[in-house]
Amino acid sequence: MSYFEIFFIGWNLNVFMFLVNLTIAFKVMSEKTAEELMEEDEVLSELKTEFEKYYPNKRLESVITYLIPFAGFFKSVIRIIEILFFFSRNKGTNLVDYMIYKYKYEIKSAKDRLKQ
Repeated sequence: MSYFEIFFIGWNLNVFMFLVNLTIAFKVMSEKTAEELMEEDEVLSELKTEFEKYYPNKRLESVITYLIPFAGFFKSVIRIIEILFFFSRNKGTNLVDYMIYKYKYEIKSAKDRLKQ
C-alpha cells in the first residue's frame, strides 16, 4: 500500500466522521422547537465565549485535525464514545447537556492550570 493510498483512506474516514457529526447535529436540531434551540443557544454561546478566552485557537486546531489523515476520524470516534459513556452514566440527558458539561469541564481545567 502506498503513502497516497493510506492518506486517501485517512481523509475519506475524516470526511465520513464529519458527515456523521453533521447528521447527529441535524437530528438533534430537528427534535427541538425553535424556542428550545434559542434557549440552548444562549447558554452555549455564553460558555463558548468564556471557553474561547482560554482556548483561542481551538477552531483552527479542529480544522487542522480534519486535514491530517485519520486524526479527525480518531478524534470523532473518541468523542462519540465519551458521549455514549456520559449518556449511560447520566440517564435522561441529551447532547446539549453533554456540551454544557464539556464546556464547563474544559473551562474549569483551564482556570486550574492558570492558578498553578
